[in-house]
Amino acid sequence: QVQLVESGGGLVQAGGSLRLSCAISGTIFSIDAMGWYRQAPGKQRELVARISRDGSTYYADSVKGRFTISRDNAKSTVYLEMNSLKPEDTAVYSCNIRVRVMNYWGQGTQVTVSS
Repeated sequence: QVQLVESGGGLVQAGGSLRLSCAISGTIFSIDAMGWYRQAPGKQRELVARISRDGSTYYADSVKGRFTISRDNAKSTVYLEMNSLKPEDTAVYSCNIRVRVMNYWGQGTQVTVSS
């Protein structure tokens, strides 16, 4: 059974930083991509950042230059370093991994940025 457990969310002032972690457990032969999504109240879930198996990355325009996605294969963990946080970054952040046609999700962690 594949499990994803996020941590690192919380309340931070605008301009501050947070680091989210997503620990992955279970029998997984090959992960095609790891990503972080977020959903703010009343809005659709959006892809924030993704790192593919070959190491290539994608960032939403709204977070480019502020957020960095990385992974530690030995620890089966994917991270999202968030700097220069803005109130509009407030959302529930969820970790996702894609294994062939299957998508697995974590439970989400709340990030709140105060102005």
